[in-house]
Amino acid sequence: MTDTAKKPILILGGTGKTGRRLADRLTAQGLPVRIGSRSGTPPFDWENDATWAPALDGVGAVYISYYPDLAVPGAAEAVGAFANLTVASGVRRLVLLSGRGETEAQRAEEMLKASGADWTILRCAWFSQNFSESFLLDPLLAGEVALPVGAVGEPFVDADDIADAAVTVLTRQGHVGQLYELTGPRLLSFADAVAEIGKASGRGIRFKRISHAEFTAAVAGYELPAEFAWLLNELFTEVLDGRNEALTDGVERVLGRAPKDFSAYATETAATGIWSD
Repeated sequence: MTDTAKKPILILGGTGKTGRRLADRLTAQGLPVRIGSRSGTPPFDWENDATWAPALDGVGAVYISYYPDLAVPGAAEAVGAFANLTVASGVRRLVLLSGRGETEAQRAEEMLKASGADWTILRCAWFSQNFSESFLLDPLLAGEVALPVGAVGEPFVDADDIADAAVTVLTRQGHVGQLYELTGPRLLSFADAVAEIGKASGRGIRFKRISHAEFTAAVAGYELPAEFAWLLNELFTEVLDGRNEALTDGVERVLGRAPKDFSAYATETAATGIWSD
């Protein structure tokens, strides 16, 4: 156990997919946490740097996840400014949730390193939970997922594995200066993933490949925040081009076990009833 764990760990994005799971795990171990969000105490807002210092007061380490994603323009600069502030405030232990194949995410990584922090980077593939806790849930419930992506393979990684990795690197020695790429154990196309969810949930869910123009029009109809709509277009036009069609051993390196397979995620999640129409 590291000395920093005796002080609260600030979890930015503490109500998000990985942050919420990380907070639950640390709390279960009896470790103090501080949720960094607009509704937190004190509140934290990436767009208002006046909130950053109060949120850092008295903490021993920080888990950094950026909303909506590090791919968004300006994210790298914000992470760099925040990292510089944390180090100047005497908080050196920083863990960054990063994205595979994202140019802006890699810029954020370099800015984190340049801050002089004791850094660890968790560079992650597409979350399995995007099918149950994000924008893909509604299409699944409607029975058709239409995306502008073909047979490209994605090594979907489970948010539980990411949270387990974050707990380990935050509370144990030996992870400073390490970059771990976290993927699941096999490549699936989005059509494969939808088929597995259909099988697990006992429903006939179709996958349909559409053009980028059709997707852009559909996203506009979701009434999503502008930055999130931009992000979806970025991910499906840039990142999902095959650049991430490779598996890594990051989960094994951190946790000493194999990552959770997508079929296990689909089976467990279907059992909650969230995909039942």
